[in-house]
Amino acid sequence: MNIVIVGYGRVGARTARVLDEEGHDVTVVDNDHTKVERARDRGLRVVEGDGSNPTVLTEAGVADADAVGAITGDPKLNFEICMEATELGDCRTVMRVSEDFHEEIYDEFERTVDEIIYPERLGAAGAKTAMLGGNFNAISDLTEQLQLVTIAVDDDSPVIGGRVNDLAVDGGRVYAHGRAKESLTIPLPGTIVEAGDRLAVIAEVDRVADVRTALLGN
Repeated sequence: MNIVIVGYGRVGARTARVLDEEGHDVTVVDNDHTKVERARDRGLRVVEGDGSNPTVLTEAGVADADAVGAITGDPKLNFEICMEATELGDCRTVMRVSEDFHEEIYDEFERTVDEIIYPERLGAAGAKTAMLGGNFNAISDLTEQLQLVTIAVDDDSPVIGGRVNDLAVDGGRVYAHGRAKESLTIPLPGTIVEAGDRLAVIAEVDRVADVRTALLGN
């Protein structure tokens, strides 16, 4: 996918790095020269300038982008960026907000952009990852009842040798698979689980620990 990320702070830099490592075409926009140089040092395509400026967004290729992430630390600026991106192209818009916004303002954002993210909330998922172990990554809450997690299959996992589509997990469902350093995809019927593979699972929030045990053992 062709993705434009506006804001190369802590959240934007990590997002850009992950997407780039997964093989997506990433362009970073930031008006801080130090951050711009840091992004260039990582080999990313960078446009220096104000991300809410249509000229800057045009130079970044928003017209041909599949998605634009407005991930600066200023929610109002992020909203402006998403609005400009919508005017310039037909892309998915994602904006970062803080959780202390009034409900009516949040509702306005939600009606206008495709997705709203709370880095602070995702940070809680990262804390859960640390508690459960580095081979188990809680990505995000999908609803109050469901969570999206990814699992790195280690050498002692009881599911090694089984077919991905045959995995039965009480409290969760495996929906995607990838070999080490490969993108996650819908598995073919005969795909066999190997050590080092990654599994993406939709799990019931209160059954996450059980899902981990079922796929990784004790």
